[in-house]
Amino acid sequence: MAAEPDRQVVRDEMERARRTFHDLLDRATVADLGRASTGTRWTNQQLLFHMLLGYLIVRALLVLVRIFGRLPGGASRAFARILDAARRPFHVINYAGSCIGARLISPSRLPGAFDRVIAWLERRLERQSASVLQRGMHYPTSWDPFFNSYMTLYELYRYPTKHFDFHSRQLTLPGRD
Repeated sequence: MAAEPDRQVVRDEMERARRTFHDLLDRATVADLGRASTGTRWTNQQLLFHMLLGYLIVRALLVLVRIFGRLPGGASRAFARILDAARRPFHVINYAGSCIGARLISPSRLPGAFDRVIAWLERRLERQSASVLQRGMHYPTSWDPFFNSYMTLYELYRYPTKHFDFHSRQLTLPGRD
């Protein structure tokens, strides 16, 4: 039998990301937020929204794991292949969505949104049994470098912070140079 997933690891990772997110926004000026990031076509503000979006996406993915985690593995494998085939439209939507989201949610509202999604994910994590956290499904690996071909629910809870850490290195904000 697999070991009990360590919820504290997830909570610690999310709390570190939350503090970092706040710190980045606290130090950023309007000019800093409008500056281009490194290695993306996004501005710092758009990239910060995209980093928040990584956590928001997990909320939707939790529903999919609930469904596909109860089905034979072939079901999520087929679903992941379909999503992989749709990677071009996904990448366009992913890019445009962060551009639009950064216009809709002002930098002053980003920290509160980040806090709310982290709190929601932590509450959900606490309610999951060990056996539920070990359920999983297949993912479209061409969508994100942090998706494995198969991930458990526990691994999914850890995904957005890996995504966050990767993108935080692309920011050109004070303290990140």
